Amino acid sequence: MKDVIIACDFADRGRTLEFLAQFPEGEKPFVKIGMELFYAEGPAIVREVKARGHRIFLDLKLHDIPNTVRKAMTVLSGLGVDICNVHAAGTVEMMRAAREALGDRALLVAVTQLTSTSEQRMREELLIGADMNATIAHYARNAKAAGLDGVVCSPLEAGLVKNACGTDFLAITPGIRFADSAADDQVRITTPARARELGSDFIVVGRPITAAADPVAAWRKCKKEFLAI
Repeated sequence: MKDVIIACDFADRGRTLEFLAQFPEGEKPFVKIGMELFYAEGPAIVREVKARGHRIFLDLKLHDIPNTVRKAMTVLSGLGVDICNVHAAGTVEMMRAAREALGDRALLVAVTQLTSTSEQRMREELLIGADMNATIAHYARNAKAAGLDGVVCSPLEAGLVKNACGTDFLAITPGIRFADSAADDQVRITTPARARELGSDFIVVGRPITAAADPVAAWRKCKKEFLAI
C-alpha cells in the first residue's frame, strides 16, 4: 500500500492540470488536493483529476461539531476520492460522525499535530501540557477508537503511532524533504528513505517535487528512495 502522494497545492485548475500534464500517460501519481485548490475550484477539480486516472487524498481537515462534519462528509463521500481527513482534536464523537458519513467509500484519517507545530508552540499557544509524542499517541488511539484507518503525523512519529495502534493503522506523513532541500515552514521533517525506515505508509511531498526543475524526475527519485526500488 505504500506510496508517494504529491501535494498539488496550486492556486487554480490551470496550474494543476499543467503540472499533471508533465507526467507520462502510464505514470499517474497519487495526488493531494488541499484547501487552496479546493476552495478556488470546488468539487469539479476533484472530479476532473479523478477522471484523469489519479488517486486522490482530499486534504480538507474537517473540524467542527459532529453534526456539521457528518453533513460535510456526506457531501464529500460522493466525490470518489481515496483518502479524506479530519482533525483529531475534534473529539472521538466528531470522528465517528465522519466515519459513519463516509462509510467504506474511502480511507479516513485524522490529523494529529501539523508538521509546522513545534512542541514549544503546542505548549505555549495551544496550552497542551503533555509532550508531543504523548499527545500524538493519544490522538492516534482516539482516532482508532472512532473507527478511522490512520492518522496524519510527522514521519518522526510514525513509529510511536504504530506502537500505540498496531502496524495496520496507517501513518500518512508530510514534512518530507530531500537531504539537500530547504525546510521551508516545516519543523518536524525527514527524508523519504528515513520516513520509510520510521514506518510511514504514505508520504506527502509538495515543494521538493512541485517546485523542482524536473518534477517528474523528482517524483521518481522520491518513489525510489521511499519504496526502496
